Amino acid sequence: MRDMGKISVLKKMIDESSNIVFFGGAGVSTESNIPDFRSESGLYKTKNNFSYSPEVMLSHTFFMKHTDDFFDFYRTKMIYTDAKPNDAHKALAELEKTGKLKAVITQNIDGLHQMAGSKNVLELHGSVHRNYCMKCGKKFDLEYVIKSKHLTPKCNECGGIVKPDVVLYEEGLDMNVLNSAVRYIQEADMLIVGGTSLVVYPAAGLIQYFNRGKLALINKASTLYDTTADLVINDSIGVVLSNAI
Repeated sequence: MRDMGKISVLKKMIDESSNIVFFGGAGVSTESNIPDFRSESGLYKTKNNFSYSPEVMLSHTFFMKHTDDFFDFYRTKMIYTDAKPNDAHKALAELEKTGKLKAVITQNIDGLHQMAGSKNVLELHGSVHRNYCMKCGKKFDLEYVIKSKHLTPKCNECGGIVKPDVVLYEEGLDMNVLNSAVRYIQEADMLIVGGTSLVVYPAAGLIQYFNRGKLALINKASTLYDTTADLVINDSIGVVLSNAI
């Protein structure tokens, strides 16, 4: 049953705050029909026709050694060109327009926050919409990768491999993005965390930098931080945010 009482509490917390940061994970995009990773219907639990596990195929080592196989998996399981922003993305974009929401920090690579209208989006794990030649650095959009006549897309300038600007396992996060995220969280008077189990580091460790305001967690499953939060709502993030903002 939907807990409108808790949603009303969240709305009051938002109304009383002036420097809000949202930190979200894969659960924000599941309502746009993009599967998450660790739920029962997620990418890691569902059967596929590939010879390797998703964790292996999304590693830097696998990308370098089996590049064609990586792109076969990447195009099939990581790109969702038909996905549209859901109510959560739209609500956050509206909250940013009011001046209250200062930044959206996301672990997602789908670009849906920007599509919904959010301007200040910090993408911890990169984006499928940005791609670059590993040899000369030339930049390419998602369409170039999708329409490449080669399984592994090649640069039209130098012939180098075009790599998605996404953070694979064994790769480090962009320190400029990470440091900016830390700064926004430290300065916030309210942190809303949604659609993430808060188990993937170093991104999940960002919540530890928040210590001067109200913490609200919105996730269908419980997290390790539930006991320290001011408000916990286990419900659809689209429904919750669209009713609270």
